Amino acid sequence: MSADPARITTARQLLAQLGITLADLAADIAEHPGLPTIAEYLPQVAAAAGPGAQRTCGTYWARMAAAWGERPFNGVSASDIEAMQHQMATTARSRRNSRNGRHAGEHVIAAARAIYTRAIADGLIDAADSPAHRVAKPRRLPSTRRALTPRELEEINLAARTSGNDVILDALLLRLHTETACRRGGALACG
Repeated sequence: MSADPARITTARQLLAQLGITLADLAADIAEHPGLPTIAEYLPQVAAAAGPGAQRTCGTYWARMAAAWGERPFNGVSASDIEAMQHQMATTARSRRNSRNGRHAGEHVIAAARAIYTRAIADGLIDAADSPAHRVAKPRRLPSTRRALTPRELEEINLAARTSGNDVILDALLLRLHTETACRRGGALACG
């Protein structure tokens, strides 16, 4: 398939208006070879990430490699990242403390931002070219954690003092947690 002569003429006129020659374009292409694909670059990102980032983002990096692996960096758009965010939020595992996949969606954006932040630091792209930084992270919802009410605490203590195999030990453990606010690991470390 040959190029449209009218488009070639228009392109040459535009280059002339910008003061760019074909030799300038060829030199720029030689100086900045093609960007790596997402799959080619992800091992570098993972190697540079700390253990916390690898644990949080590793799953999402694998999904990004599967979905966009053959695309170069400039082949992923903000819409692609948002689509994956919504997909991960809707398919997130539902648990007792679930927030309807909100954190899964947040982690998708964090994983994408980690990739593009590393690419910016390595000089592969400019900060303005990062699609991940154009996607807004969802705001965190207020925590659902709360303290026990005095009535709930009284009911728990009553049940511990009146039932069980070792009511004295149960009452002492509850008293330890009430007075010190230590967690299970703190109580186990005492013994």
